[in-house]
Amino acid sequence: MTGEPLPFFVYGTLRPGEHNHDLFLRGRTRSEEPGRLRGAALYDGPGYPYVVRDPGRVVRGELVTALPGAYGGLLAELDRLEEYAYAPGDPRNLYERVAWDVSREAGAPVRAWVYVAAPAVAARLRAHGTLIEDGDWHARR
Repeated sequence: MTGEPLPFFVYGTLRPGEHNHDLFLRGRTRSEEPGRLRGAALYDGPGYPYVVRDPGRVVRGELVTALPGAYGGLLAELDRLEEYAYAPGDPRNLYERVAWDVSREAGAPVRAWVYVAAPAVAARLRAHGTLIEDGDWHARR
């Protein structure tokens, strides 16, 4: 599950100021910049958020580019953190890592890895989840 070396779009506990940013990203990134994920909704989960595809919504977060020497290890650690351990579509996944175009504040959109709710999780969220209306995990507080 190595994939091509894309930046990551982070929208929850991996954002700057959140605990997982310090644990996983601090000192391992070349750049971090604001970004928007169009066509996605943000749901509040038990302690962390989930992205679910939704054509009418936008999720706010950061576009994180790993240092070249840190990329492979970081990708593996984030896959473990997000419980993406099986093939895409496997019901044991909590999240799945997908490539998605992210809008930047300045410049052209960029393709990035995004951890989205796995299909079974997404279905439960759509039926019974708590939508974060403005798509911003930081603003929910």
